[in-house]
Amino acid sequence: MSVSDLARTRVLPPSASSRPALVWAASDVLTIARRNLMAIARVPVALVFTLVQPVMFVLLFRYVFGGVINVPGSDYVNYLIPGILTQATIFGSVNTAIGLSEDLQKGLIERFRALPMARMAVLAGRTVADTVRNILVLALITGVGFAVGFRPTGSVWTYLQACLVMLLFAYCLSWGFAFVGLAAPNSEAAQAMTFPLIFPLTFASAVFVPVASMPWWLRPFANNQPVSQATFAVRGLMMGTAHGASTWISIAWSVGIIAVLAPLAVARYRRVS
Repeated sequence: MSVSDLARTRVLPPSASSRPALVWAASDVLTIARRNLMAIARVPVALVFTLVQPVMFVLLFRYVFGGVINVPGSDYVNYLIPGILTQATIFGSVNTAIGLSEDLQKGLIERFRALPMARMAVLAGRTVADTVRNILVLALITGVGFAVGFRPTGSVWTYLQACLVMLLFAYCLSWGFAFVGLAAPNSEAAQAMTFPLIFPLTFASAVFVPVASMPWWLRPFANNQPVSQATFAVRGLMMGTAHGASTWISIAWSVGIIAVLAPLAVARYRRVS
């Protein structure tokens, strides 16, 4: 969808002028999200690489490293897949930074700002589109997980709850990556800036190995940081096992992250030229 197409979204009958501002804002967000999803469809190679990476992590840890990783009381594949799902959604939110940086480079952000649309639509539309992309990743990795032996013992409802916890956490992170994308000079720099942020959080966590196997000085951080709490919640819900208050802690982390990072992203968007 081109910018001119977006501009035409306001050409409506006079009777539509009485629609509330909130309805207009929601319409703008959905229009931008649709534009971003159409862009993905027109460049399928980008989507393929997004889907291939988590599959490679599944195969690598399942068949290469899995034989030497012991998880007391559980098969490693049942421990691994919930962690991979959490990691994949987090990595998927990096696309927010890359996509916004590309739009900024092409001058689309300035053109969006000139249109009669809600100011938050560009950022919210991008994050919504990346959430839809994450849903595709969840469906794919779930299928791959079953193919390599993953057998969740929780109910369908708790599995869906786990997916919602992951998507909420990744959505909130994407607002932070939106700030990175608007601050980076180009899309390559945006990608390079995100990985030093997410790699320590994903690898020094409970995603791939039990926290108890880590050095004593690393355990407090690994046990309490947001990625581990989200992973504990997802794993517990999918496997029907006790996970304490991790679900609520993960939701609290998500709310706190978006409360801090969303205003920063919006402020940065207002300053870009």
